[in-house]
Amino acid sequence: MFTVIGERINTTLKKVKAAVTARDAEYIKYDVRKQTEAGAAYIDVNAGARIGHEVEDMTWLLEAVQQATNLPLCLDSPDPGVLEMAYGLVSKKPMINSISLEKDRFDPMIKYLQGKDCRILALCMDDSGMPKSANDIVSRAKVLVAELEKIGFARDDIFLDPLVQPQGVDKSNGTMAMSAVRRIMTEIEGVHTTGGLSNISFGLPQRRTINRCFLSMMIANGFDSAIMDPLDEVAMTQVITADMLAGNDDFCMRFIKAARAGVRDD
Repeated sequence: MFTVIGERINTTLKKVKAAVTARDAEYIKYDVRKQTEAGAAYIDVNAGARIGHEVEDMTWLLEAVQQATNLPLCLDSPDPGVLEMAYGLVSKKPMINSISLEKDRFDPMIKYLQGKDCRILALCMDDSGMPKSANDIVSRAKVLVAELEKIGFARDDIFLDPLVQPQGVDKSNGTMAMSAVRRIMTEIEGVHTTGGLSNISFGLPQRRTINRCFLSMMIANGFDSAIMDPLDEVAMTQVITADMLAGNDDFCMRFIKAARAGVRDD
């Protein structure tokens, strides 16, 4: 079943930042409830935009978000100290966003993750920079999985991000990501793939159309999770439909249930 990680509680977004600054809990709770009702499986929580205030903002956000939903949370911060604090404040097994092979991030994150009961989002990035080929992505993915398995992570708890790059920069970026996902899901059995899709359309017109089409194509290649806006009804309809057509919906029951509930058909 496709895992939607709701991306909307992020202080880089102007309305969220304003709500956090003003401690407007009702705005946050309303948004979280809408994401929950729309079919999110996790709510991503990122409080990093207000420099010097991340700890207090994350603490406040976690209280507000958990008052509005019973969903598990995706704790999103580059700071292991913030993640440690946030981990102690959640009521359900969280996802941690994120680890990479960049030494300055890998070493403290591996230390932080030892003994944690969580799922982990792992970026296919190392100190050489963004991947330049599907081989780069897959080789980094294999190292990440091996290292995470060493400290006790099951593959079902590992979500690998192939790091989608803009199509407008290089016409092969979309096919590179699709090829990498297809190989990861066949060569590293039992893991998941996820990530934000909007980079694919950066600098191009009709971004939502591009993102939605790319999402369906990625699902056809094995992509089984995305960090996305669950309030985009068209994208959510495409998730349900593409996941069904990819053979992940026994007897099409989830699709039928969604159709009866009145998902968009345009």
